[in-house]
Amino acid sequence: MADATTFAAPVVSAPPQPEGATGVLVLASGDVIWGHGFGAEGEAVGEVCFHTAMTGYQEIMTDPSFAGQMICFTFPHIGNVGANPDDVEADNPHALGMIVREMPTAPSSFRAMENLDGWMRRHARIGLAGIDTRALTRRIRGGGAPNGVIAHSADGRFDLDTLLAMARGWPGLEGMDLARTVTRETHGNWEGGIWRLGFGYGADDGAADRPHVVAIDYGSKHNIFRNLAQAGAKVSVVPATATFDEVMALGPDGIFLSNGPGDPAATGDYAVPVIRQLLDTGKPLFGICLGHQLLALALGGRTTKMFQGHRGANHPVKRLSDGAVEITSMNHGFAVERDSLPQGVTETHVSLFDGSNAGLEIEGGRAFSVQYHPEASPGPQDSFYLFERFVGSLGERL
Repeated sequence: MADATTFAAPVVSAPPQPEGATGVLVLASGDVIWGHGFGAEGEAVGEVCFHTAMTGYQEIMTDPSFAGQMICFTFPHIGNVGANPDDVEADNPHALGMIVREMPTAPSSFRAMENLDGWMRRHARIGLAGIDTRALTRRIRGGGAPNGVIAHSADGRFDLDTLLAMARGWPGLEGMDLARTVTRETHGNWEGGIWRLGFGYGADDGAADRPHVVAIDYGSKHNIFRNLAQAGAKVSVVPATATFDEVMALGPDGIFLSNGPGDPAATGDYAVPVIRQLLDTGKPLFGICLGHQLLALALGGRTTKMFQGHRGANHPVKRLSDGAVEITSMNHGFAVERDSLPQGVTETHVSLFDGSNAGLEIEGGRAFSVQYHPEASPGPQDSFYLFERFVGSLGERL
């Protein structure tokens, strides 16, 4: 692999291509940022965002919530523990590509099964190294998440005019329903347990006498289902487009609304009517991330596109019931407008970074949701109580 020389920061439009540059990021603004390509060759267009987590790059790349986005990692040493089949959250990566400071090195972890370059190439995902990621992050913080194209060509040949046209022609995430593109196609029962060192993922025993959760998959992470099973539930998973009758035919004791990508208002066109019918049953309901936003819409609230979004594993969230602070993992570019929440709906959590809404519940607590990812273990277990609370409420069979 090429060395990790740092190329020009994203300040000047179309700087000369440095010798040895095999990758490029072209922003809709016309700015061109050169680097070293790795992983797959080709190009991909989407939104450029940054992520502050120091670990878990496979988890991040395979999170379906990142569909339509390429990730600038603020931590410089991405790839140094390689890749393995245990650290993924979906069958394939959903993020379009990654932008990193240093070229990934040979893996140093005993758990590694391959290097990151090979994993990215095998899954047709593009990497761009040698970038001043601090400068790019500052740009996103100051100007918002831009549209762009990431490209990799081993011979270093690029048609910058075509790439710029792609970046400018991409419509952006606002108004885009991506849940349909990442959801499963059919109903299935979840069978996996939690991971333990030396044992891998255990099997879920599927005991029939446990309370039954039907999870609607808008782009879910596997570990959410593992935590629901660990908390004592039997879990069935249905597609994002499942109807009320299809959900109820499974005999749920409670309903789970998963995370996912895209604009909640767009997904809400078909999801919100179903959620409203599910709320009318009085059965317990729990939502995470996109599921939180969809629940808010179903209750009469509104969502809005954020300037730069929240993406990282170090986001402090205040629990308003007792003032406790949870260290959370977040990945969202839309937020619930707290002022839009109707009477009977209470705000339960707020972000201590910017004061935005991070949780809600309806009067009586039968339905509740959070904007963050309790299954991602950043605290590491600050938020596991949410799974226990939800599954515990299912004992009251309706």
